[in-house]
Amino acid sequence: MLDNKEGQAVPQVTFQTRQNDQWVAVTSDELFKGKTVALFALPGAFTPTCSSTHLPRYNELAGVLKENGVDEIVCLSVNDTFVMNAWLADQEAENITVIPDGNGEFSEGMGMLVDKSEIGFGKRSWRYSMLVKDGIIDKMFIEPNEPGDPFKVSDADTMLNYINAEAKAPAAISIITKPGCPFCAKAKALLADKGLAYEEVVLGTDATSVSLKALTGRSTVPQVFIDGQHIGGSEELAAHLA
Repeated sequence: MLDNKEGQAVPQVTFQTRQNDQWVAVTSDELFKGKTVALFALPGAFTPTCSSTHLPRYNELAGVLKENGVDEIVCLSVNDTFVMNAWLADQEAENITVIPDGNGEFSEGMGMLVDKSEIGFGKRSWRYSMLVKDGIIDKMFIEPNEPGDPFKVSDADTMLNYINAEAKAPAAISIITKPGCPFCAKAKALLADKGLAYEEVVLGTDATSVSLKALTGRSTVPQVFIDGQHIGGSEELAAHLA
C-alpha cells in the first residue's frame, strides 16, 4: 500500500552524506524545518527515466520553482552517498540537493519502500514527489501502483503547476558551438543578457560535424534551438530575441 501522508510530518531520519571528503550527518529537521522543499524520490541513480527526465527537468525548472516560493529542491533515492554524488556530478544538476536514503529508513517512514528484488534492486523507493512546508507534507504526487516504473505525476511540471498554475516554464534552449568561435560567444552572450538558461553542445566533445549537418542542414556554428524550433546562428538568434 502506497500511503498518502499529506498533513503529516516527514519521518525523522539522519542521512549519512559525504561532503568535501568528509562524512556529514544531515537530519530531517536540517532539510525541512523552516523551509519550503520540493522533494522527488526515485528508484535509483543512473537509471533511465531518472537520468533522462525526472532529475533534469527539476534542475531546469529550479529557477521558476524558487521564484514561486520553493527554498530547496531535493532528490532522494535508496542509494549510498557516493553513488548519489557521482550521479549529481554526471548530470551537472547544480540546482538539486541529492540525499542518500541508503538504509531506506525515510522511504519506509513515508510508506514508499517497495521490493524490486525481481530486477535485482532489492528494497527501493517508489517514485513520488511532494511539497513540504516547515516539515509538514503539504502535497504528494504518488505514481500509480502499476507494474514497472510509471512516471505520470511526480514530474517537475506537475509540481510547478500545483504551486502556481500561472507560472511560465522557461524555454528549452540548446546551442551547438565549438571552442574559439566568436559567433558562438556572441550567441551565448545574447542568451545571457536575456537571462535565458541554455544547454551547450560542443562539437568535438558532445557531437560531431556530421551530427550538426544532420540536425540543422548546416555546417556552421552556432546553431540554436528553442523549444524544439531551429532558430539558426547568432544573427538569427538576435532577430528572434528582438
